Amino acid sequence: MLKKTGERRHIVSFYDKLQHLKGLPIADHLASISPSEIETVLTKSRIDEHDFLKLLSPAAEAYLEVMAQKAHQLTVQHFGKTMLLFQPLYLSDYCVNICKYCSFSVDNSFPRRRLTMDEVRKEAEIISDRGIQHIILLSGESRNHSSVAYLIESMSILKEYFASISIEIQPMDTLDYQKLVKAGIDGVTVYQEVYDEKVYSEIHTAGPKRDFRYRLQTPERAAAAGMRTVNIGALLGLDEWRKECFITGLHAAYLQQTFPETEVSVSFPRLRPHAGSYKPKVMITDKHLVQAIVAARLFLPRAGITLSTRERATLRNNLIPLGVTKMSAESSTVVGGYSEPDVTQSQFDISDERSVKEVKEHLHQANYSPVMKDWQFI
Repeated sequence: MLKKTGERRHIVSFYDKLQHLKGLPIADHLASISPSEIETVLTKSRIDEHDFLKLLSPAAEAYLEVMAQKAHQLTVQHFGKTMLLFQPLYLSDYCVNICKYCSFSVDNSFPRRRLTMDEVRKEAEIISDRGIQHIILLSGESRNHSSVAYLIESMSILKEYFASISIEIQPMDTLDYQKLVKAGIDGVTVYQEVYDEKVYSEIHTAGPKRDFRYRLQTPERAAAAGMRTVNIGALLGLDEWRKECFITGLHAAYLQQTFPETEVSVSFPRLRPHAGSYKPKVMITDKHLVQAIVAARLFLPRAGITLSTRERATLRNNLIPLGVTKMSAESSTVVGGYSEPDVTQSQFDISDERSVKEVKEHLHQANYSPVMKDWQFI
């Protein structure tokens, strides 16, 4: 793998580290944690991975208030009372994978669509008029429909409207990411979906996405290519949430240590209603989501934490002071959804339907400053 400077160095991949976790009795260990162990962890100014696992245990649920207070203090210390706002822009819903939990899965039948350049501009104008300066480009995973060339052509338009543009599309090779960095894309979001390789193979039944290792190493390739930000996460509901959140935290810590120049963020998306019949393997309650977020903040004090409109407005409001640093607002998960909201299939249902203005107003009421821009591509 290459450093950003072009110097070659040896890096132990997170995939190799993940192999050491296989077979470990994580569930048994979580169940054995005592209240006194939680109290000891909460006296520390910095915690390690063993402490992090303890804070994800059932025993820690009784200490959520104390954890939340510490998470708030750490977040204000490192980020201030600010919240970066962004919007997704869906470019295409063509996909070549079969994923049991996703509306865009190739085995779901609906009219597919990819935006033309005129449509890209139309979507950009609507988002920009709302004051948004940070966007994330999303698509189904199809190299033909979401090619590097198509993305670069889209960037020639989007750079006129936005200060920061990241992507959440199919995983790419380092060289392709380097081309996108040169074109002005500065961030990559990639969800591993689930960190258990066996479960992963059961729910990704066809297509390039079946390659667990290639997907897992995507953040490493993106960071090595020079992406300014990398955002990771597991899709909560596909497997036991405590284990998944623990490994997500370890993954983020690995990326911070291996690529100190890269801003690393984590997300905790919960499975939402979608086209298809797949049901969550486990249900993640609001209390569990709060525990995951505050535990992650205590373990990763410098990491960004992103919360999308998957979650309802009241819950998002309550999570603002507990560690979240970045939120989407007035989102559409439909290709062309800002200009033509009912034309095609959404990727998943939105829960918080407030406008950007309404989200900003609530942030002001909570004594937080909404941030519309914190980066400018030159």
